[in-house]
Amino acid sequence: KKPAGRKKFKETRHPVYRGVRRRNTDKWVCEVREPNKKTRIWLGTYPTAEMAARAHDVAALALKGRSACLNFADSVWRLPVPASTDSNDIRQTATTAAEVFRPAPEGSIEVAEDVKREAENVGVMDEEAIFNMRGFALDMAEQPLHSPPPRLGRDFSWDDGESDIEVSLWSY
Repeated sequence: KKPAGRKKFKETRHPVYRGVRRRNTDKWVCEVREPNKKTRIWLGTYPTAEMAARAHDVAALALKGRSACLNFADSVWRLPVPASTDSNDIRQTATTAAEVFRPAPEGSIEVAEDVKREAENVGVMDEEAIFNMRGFALDMAEQPLHSPPPRLGRDFSWDDGESDIEVSLWSY
């Protein structure tokens, strides 16, 4: 039996991202169907699938709100919300949101500066100094070794001792 459905569409859509498909020139396009209508909102052509997926998330949030099925979990707080549900507003907001996630060209100066800024913002914590681990390790090395406690033999039983002894498991 011949498989049903459009073969070309299955080959071009992205295997992970919803609402994203590939053009022949290795560009990614995104469009969203309006709820309760047969029309679609064209969201644009993007160089990466991630950018197209972000554009889809903007449109899905604008059209469906909290019940939208998103590509990225952080899209709810990270992406802007369009001013209205008009297709032009959604398209414009989706395009600007996707541009934020445009990858920088290889070997660009901006990437190196961003990495440098992030490295400066991260607080370096010297754990040895805070917890005095170096001194602790030196103290352990200087102290004499103790022999291990005697092994309990096969004949040992907890029931052999006095049963009147009350052992406190926790101290309050």
